[in-house]
Amino acid sequence: MKKMNEKINLMSLTAVELGKKIKACEVTAAEAAKAALAAIREKEKTINGFVTVLDEAAILARADEVQAKIDAGELTGPLAGVPVAIKDNMCTKGILTTCSSKILHNFIPSYTATAVENLEKAGAVIIGKTNMDEFAMGSTTETSVFGETKNPWNREHVPGGSSGGSCAAVAAEEVPYALGSDTGGSIRQPSAFCGVTGIKPTYGTVSRYGLIAYGSSLDQIGPIAKDVTDCAAILEAIASHDTKDSTSVARDDLNFTEALTDDVRGLKIGIPRDYFGEGLDEEVKTAVLAAAKALAAKDAVVEEFDLGLVEYAIPAYYVIACAEASSNLSRFDGVKYGYRTAEYDGLHNMYKKSRSEGFGPEVKRRIMLGSFVLSSGYYDAYYLKALRVKSLIKKAFDEAFAKYDVILGPAAPTTAPKLGESLNDPIRMYLGDIYTISVNLAGLPGISLPCGTDRNGLPIGMQLLGDCFREKTIIRAAYSFEQTRTYQHVPAAALSDGTAQ
Repeated sequence: MKKMNEKINLMSLTAVELGKKIKACEVTAAEAAKAALAAIREKEKTINGFVTVLDEAAILARADEVQAKIDAGELTGPLAGVPVAIKDNMCTKGILTTCSSKILHNFIPSYTATAVENLEKAGAVIIGKTNMDEFAMGSTTETSVFGETKNPWNREHVPGGSSGGSCAAVAAEEVPYALGSDTGGSIRQPSAFCGVTGIKPTYGTVSRYGLIAYGSSLDQIGPIAKDVTDCAAILEAIASHDTKDSTSVARDDLNFTEALTDDVRGLKIGIPRDYFGEGLDEEVKTAVLAAAKALAAKDAVVEEFDLGLVEYAIPAYYVIACAEASSNLSRFDGVKYGYRTAEYDGLHNMYKKSRSEGFGPEVKRRIMLGSFVLSSGYYDAYYLKALRVKSLIKKAFDEAFAKYDVILGPAAPTTAPKLGESLNDPIRMYLGDIYTISVNLAGLPGISLPCGTDRNGLPIGMQLLGDCFREKTIIRAAYSFEQTRTYQHVPAAALSDGTAQ
């Protein structure tokens, strides 16, 4: 076994680069796992990206098992032996799974989510479970019962959410890649805030079995990594048809890595004028439009157009998502698993006290809103109307994709806000999802990737959207743009102990 050059930090490599080194016998899976654990020990006290880190002996035993299969030629994929972190709303057999909520503080599943199983079949070595907004409800990873995650670029700022722990762990180079989930932008927005790349696939491409549901018609698991190549390889590994998920789609075009070509000649890219109006930070606007020019310089056809219905997306999304959440979270009642209040008088009182003590303020707010819009007398006025708007939004995208191959825009209206700012004004936090939620309402694929930094050195993310089942198109466009810039690592000073940079 060749010794790895001491100067190379294994966690600074992309997942695919590290996988190649493991396959080439330059480093072992166990050495990669030890490097991840060392990075977590060094940085976790300043980032708080993890809820659970697995026992080192168990991790190394898994790494040795994977290494034996690599050596025997049984595992040949690009991710074999590479460490990974899993968002803590995906069930993992025998591993604590909390959704960053008190109500699931002691829940250990008896089964593993299909997407995670698929990664394990590809030879992934799970390092731990990442922090998140409680039950994925939030845009900042501040609603977690385990405390807020901090943005590795500047610890006074949020990493975004709800997959903030996964994005922060990748940006801080604690792990090469992670899985997140996206209900209204929860992969793409924190990827933009943390300067990493994330894909929300077409609804039904990745099984939701084992994903603890927030909004069942909106949720989708996806990859978070340093670059587009990694995301394509990870998506290829986790995507599959699953009979255990009634919304899973059987596809025969899951070889996403074949789209990694630097060629956008003739690709029609539409830029919605609606995305560049009031509320968009000028530095974000400049960086995103500069990315559009970079693609135009590679002979893509870039045009502005009117998408429409943007102003209706947020109210429609929150009505639908909260309605589904109020139904999905009714199962957490203190009876079969999770938190149960210590003192109660009768079954009804036990339900009431367990849920009151177990759920946080943001989750309670959304359950109450969802219960209201589903209640007698308001169902037609709010919920059914929101479903009609959802159909109109899908129709608007269908008309746009009849003209364009890709839609380009910002991932968020600003760079990462400071800790505490968003929770003080929940409505402002909800409005920050304006560019991402339409994608979930329409079931479309989207990718977020870095396109610059603002005057304070915080990352700016752009978003590329495609028609249903057209992940390869957005991967090709994203990969081509990525070739015009180099990946920016988090400055070492930002991760050092002491005051936030």
